[in-house]
Amino acid sequence: MKKGLFLIFASSLLFLQAQKVDSESGLIIAKGFETVKANCTVCHSAKFITTQKGDRDTWKAMIVWMQKTQGLWQFTPEIEDEILTYLETNYPPGKASRRANIKLKDMPN
Repeated sequence: MKKGLFLIFASSLLFLQAQKVDSESGLIIAKGFETVKANCTVCHSAKFITTQKGDRDTWKAMIVWMQKTQGLWQFTPEIEDEILTYLETNYPPGKASRRANIKLKDMPN
């Protein structure tokens, strides 16, 4: 029994170490982190990112909506790809996710 608990504890620690989090923003430190922090937290808190979940299409729809209605600038294709890859990798949909995200066509203008 003790050995099993130790293994669970040890694997939890390894998971936490693998997912280092930026103490300033709360974002997961991984490839693309700096680009996301530099472009996305200019206008809103990183909490907006960390509390969302989505696949690549969902994140893309949020970016397009912000560009159409909130004054977000256009990204170069390389920057957009880096942002979307970071978001879909580190904040994907999951079983513990909130309600389904609103489709772009259903978002307010």
